[in-house]
Amino acid sequence: MPSRSRSRATVAVQGWPVPRWIIALPLAALCLLLAGLSTASSQEEPEWRHASSLSGEPKYPPDFRHFDYVNPDAPKAGIVRLGDSSGFDTFNPILPRGNPAPGLGLMYDSLLEPALDEININSEYGLIAEAMRYPSDYSWVEYRLNPQARWHDGTQISVDDVIWSFGKLKEVNPSQAFYYRHVETAEQVADGVIRFTFDSPGNRELPKIVGQMIVLPKHWWEGTGPGGRPRDIGSGTLERPVGSGPYRIGAFEAGRYIEYERVEDYWAKDHPTRVGTNNFDKVRYDSYRDQTVMLEAFKADQYDFRAENSAKNWATGYDFPAVRDGRVVLETFPDKARGIMQGFVINLRRKPFADVRVRQALNLVFDFETANKTVFFDQYKRIPSYFAGTELAASGLPEGQELAILESVRDLIPERVFTTPYENPVNGDPANLRDNMRRAVELLGEADYELRGRQMVDRQTGEPLVIEYINNDPNSERYVLPYARNLERIGIKLTLRTVDTPQYINRIRERDFDMTTLGWAQSLSPGNEQRDYWGSEAADRPQSRNYGGIKDPGIDALIEKVIFAKDREELVAATRALDRVLMAHQFVVPQWYIDVDRTARWNRFGHPDNIPEYTHGFPTIWWWDEARAARVRGGR
Repeated sequence: MPSRSRSRATVAVQGWPVPRWIIALPLAALCLLLAGLSTASSQEEPEWRHASSLSGEPKYPPDFRHFDYVNPDAPKAGIVRLGDSSGFDTFNPILPRGNPAPGLGLMYDSLLEPALDEININSEYGLIAEAMRYPSDYSWVEYRLNPQARWHDGTQISVDDVIWSFGKLKEVNPSQAFYYRHVETAEQVADGVIRFTFDSPGNRELPKIVGQMIVLPKHWWEGTGPGGRPRDIGSGTLERPVGSGPYRIGAFEAGRYIEYERVEDYWAKDHPTRVGTNNFDKVRYDSYRDQTVMLEAFKADQYDFRAENSAKNWATGYDFPAVRDGRVVLETFPDKARGIMQGFVINLRRKPFADVRVRQALNLVFDFETANKTVFFDQYKRIPSYFAGTELAASGLPEGQELAILESVRDLIPERVFTTPYENPVNGDPANLRDNMRRAVELLGEADYELRGRQMVDRQTGEPLVIEYINNDPNSERYVLPYARNLERIGIKLTLRTVDTPQYINRIRERDFDMTTLGWAQSLSPGNEQRDYWGSEAADRPQSRNYGGIKDPGIDALIEKVIFAKDREELVAATRALDRVLMAHQFVVPQWYIDVDRTARWNRFGHPDNIPEYTHGFPTIWWWDEARAARVRGGR
C-alpha cells in the first residue's frame, strides 16, 4: 500500500520521486520554484571554507603553505626583550580588573588567524577551526575544529572549551558581553562543530569577530590549584595557566618581569598560518613605571626594541654611542593599518560640556601650531578626522552614497554637515589666536556664560567655568600648561593633576574627570566596535570606550549603517558619514598624529625582505640573527 500511494502522488525523475503537482506547473512557475528551492538549499547548507574575508576573496588558497611575508626557514633561537609600562598582577586574560601580564596572547590560539598583508588584516584563516561556514544572510556561523588542536598538556581542544570560553567571557567581562551581545546561542551541532547564532541577519562582521575570541581550557580552569583550592575564572591568579599557543609562561616576578618560552611540541608549529612566525626561544617583558627610566634602560641595553611615541625623545633622546656606531638602529615604518583619533576628551556628562558651543570654544583656544613647533619638533599633523590617515576620513562636502546615507538620517544630525566641511581652527601666530579667542568668548556667551572680571561664569548661577585635566604622564605638562594659559586668557581655569596609573585607570573607568587625553585606534574595516566607542548604550557602562559619554540618536543610526554595510563601497561611505557627524558635534578637541611608526632596536635581529605593507610585524615574523648579535656584543 505505501508504494502504491506514492506512485499516484509522484513520478520518478532520474530515479528521484517528484510530486506530480510540480510537473504540472507552468514552465515559468517551475523555474521560479526550483530557483527558490536552490537558494533555500544553499542558505541551509553553505559550503565549508578555509578562510573568510570582508572584502572579496581571501588572498591565500586552501592549500597554501605559508604567508608570503614570512621567512619559512627563519632560525628558531635567541631571546627578544621588550619594555612594558603597566606592570601586572594576574595571568587571567579575560578579567576586566587588575593588570593582566603583557604578552598573554602568546599563550593562546584562536579559531581564526589573520593575514598581515591583506587590507586591515581583513582576511582570517582557520587555526583552531580548520574550516568555517555561514549563510549568505550572515545569521549564523559554524566552525569545524581541527582535530590536531591541543592544549599544552596534550588535551584535545574541544567544542566544549569554545562554548565554555564564550560563556565565561560574557559572564566575567562586561565589555565583552556588550561586544558579543548579538550572539544569541553557542551550541554543538555535530561532532567537532560549533554554531554561533546571531539575533539578526546582515551583520557581516559577526562571523569574523566570533572567530577572534580567545579560547581557554575549561578542564584547567574548572580544576584545582595549589593546596586543592578550586580555580576561578572570575578572579585573578598568578598560577601559570595551560595555553594552546606557541609560548608558555616561564620565569616571572609579578609586576617586574615575565618570560615566555617557546613550546617545542606546539601543535600548530607547521600550520600554514604559523610557519615562519614566533621564532624566538624566549620573549621577555620588563616593566618600568617611569617613562624616563624606561628610555634610559633601553640605552643601557636592558631591552631590545622600542616604539617611540614621544617627538621630543625621537628628536633629542637617541644621540648616544650605540646609535652612532650602528649597534642601535633607528627606523620608521609607514603606518597604513589604522586610523586614529587622539584628543582632549571632554566629559559630556558634566553640565558645562554638554553644550557644543562650550566644546567648540575649547577647540578654538588650543594652539596646536605653536605646540607642534615648540614642543613636538614639527613632527605631527593636526587630526581632522576620527579615521585620520585613511580613506575612511570624510573630506569636503558629502556626495554620492555618503550623501544618500546622511539624507536618510537628516532629521537626527546637525544641518551643518550638509553645508560646512569640518575644519580645525588655525592658530600659530598672535593675530589668529586673538581672533579665535574672541570667537570663543562669543560662543560661550551664546551658551549663557559671561566674563565677570577675569572669570568666565555661568550667567544664571555665577559658578565659574573650571576644568580639571587628569593624566598619568608628567610629560603632558609640556602641552597642557600652554593650553591652560590660553584658556585663562578667556576666563577659564584649567588645573593639571598628574596621578599614578592605577588611580588614573580607576578615574577613567568611573568617569570621574573633566578632561583627559585619550585615543581610539581605528581599523580599516570598522564595525561592531563603533557601538562601544560612540553608541548611546555604551555611554553609562564603565568598561566601555565611550569615555566622553556620547548619547546621540544620529550617531547611533550611523553606527548601524556602518555595521550593516553590504560591501566595501557602502562601508567606506557609511564610515565617512559617521566621521563627518562625530566631528560636527565637537565631542573632543583633536590633537595630533603621525603616519609612521618610529622604532629603535638593538641590531640583533633579521626580518623578511617583504615586510607586510600594514605592519612591521615585530617580533612575530622577525628572528634572532647570530652574526648581528655578535657584532653588538663585540661593540660593547
